[in-house]
Amino acid sequence: MANERISGRYRTSLPVPGHSEVNLCSMTLQLGKDISKTSMPVIFNEPLSFLQRVAEYMEYAVLLKQASQQESPILRLQYVAAFAVSALASNWERFGKPFNPILGETYELQREDFRIICEQVSHHPPVSAFYADSEDFIFHGSIHPKLKFWGKSLEVHPKGIVTVELPKWKESYTWQNVNCILHNVLVGQLWMEQSGPLEIRQHGGDNLKAKLCFVKSTLNGKDVHRVEGFITNQEKRKLLFLYGQWTEILRSCEPSLYEETLEKIKLEAKSPQGSPGHKKVLAKLHSLKVGAFKPLHQDAIEEPFGNTVVDDIPIVDEIPGSVTLWEATPRPSNSSDYYQFTTFAMSLNELEPDMGEILCPTDSRLRPDIRKLENGDQDGAASEKARLEEKQRNSRKVRKQKKGNEYAPRWFQSGISPYTGQEDWMYLGRYWDRNYTDVEDIF
Repeated sequence: MANERISGRYRTSLPVPGHSEVNLCSMTLQLGKDISKTSMPVIFNEPLSFLQRVAEYMEYAVLLKQASQQESPILRLQYVAAFAVSALASNWERFGKPFNPILGETYELQREDFRIICEQVSHHPPVSAFYADSEDFIFHGSIHPKLKFWGKSLEVHPKGIVTVELPKWKESYTWQNVNCILHNVLVGQLWMEQSGPLEIRQHGGDNLKAKLCFVKSTLNGKDVHRVEGFITNQEKRKLLFLYGQWTEILRSCEPSLYEETLEKIKLEAKSPQGSPGHKKVLAKLHSLKVGAFKPLHQDAIEEPFGNTVVDDIPIVDEIPGSVTLWEATPRPSNSSDYYQFTTFAMSLNELEPDMGEILCPTDSRLRPDIRKLENGDQDGAASEKARLEEKQRNSRKVRKQKKGNEYAPRWFQSGISPYTGQEDWMYLGRYWDRNYTDVEDIF
């Protein structure tokens, strides 16, 4: 069928609809086991490589351009924080597992305002390195995903440090992504949450920090998706409050506005039962969406409310005077038919006209198993997936037989990050020269 286009260029649907939601009932897995390297049936996959999922970081790359345009280091950091949160939004309701990249596999993506190259630099453990640049920023790092099965849930730990550089300001920012938890993987309705702290450190400037908390959902369903935190200076003084939901929006406001709103709700909550103030705060509590959350201040959660203790005093979804930093693009109306893909994700595996003439032979778009699944051929995809895995094992055996012939990535090399002092993967350059001679045939 003919593909629709974004502005006449990028497709907004896949060749055929995707499979329905599945669970892990048919799999025998050990509790607590790292299943990152486990070969899963293609029924669990979506038609993208993990390298393409890494490239989804860039859907809201405009936030990094906005960061570079800010004169204030605080405002620059707030947009970097918005970028870090926005990178998680496409995960929502995406229950398909991306294909494990083959060692040496690459993926490139060029858009009007950035370009990114990703490479699978290690197989045991699996490590994906990436490097993106534009006129305004550089974004690079590596991800070593670990998946652990806990009976009712599946935890994804995206190990690895990511870095944003703003050359204009000679500043950089580093952070590690938060964990993702997939609930009800055996029975029941699947749902996911991001959970844990996200600390973004600024280097080379005022050494500011943005410390966000992805609030863990409570039993009553409150706080799901909620993210909140502060930008602070070296003296730990709060400079800006950030809040929102990682699935859809992030806002910022002055800490004083946050305090004033909090104090107003606390005062209303103290009103005697039956009074207009009491009824008003109850109406405010009940009118909130899922966005009610417990403030980071502990003094806000122990106020007496009649003869009871208030467990959490929520804040309105939007604090007056806030600035909206980022808002997720609505998913296309056909998203549920195509693996819950965003519009951006729909285009990632597309072979655009004339692309085959310049594309590196190791690019994910050329993987036959992913292409067959995208076209609805599950049996063909499974057969090709098994063939590629066997080919990879044979290549590893050949290297072992040749002493001193250890695998070396083509576009990245291991090194130490000058910002964190930790091991990282450094881009060697030259990918965009389009000289792909002597590239191994991995497909």
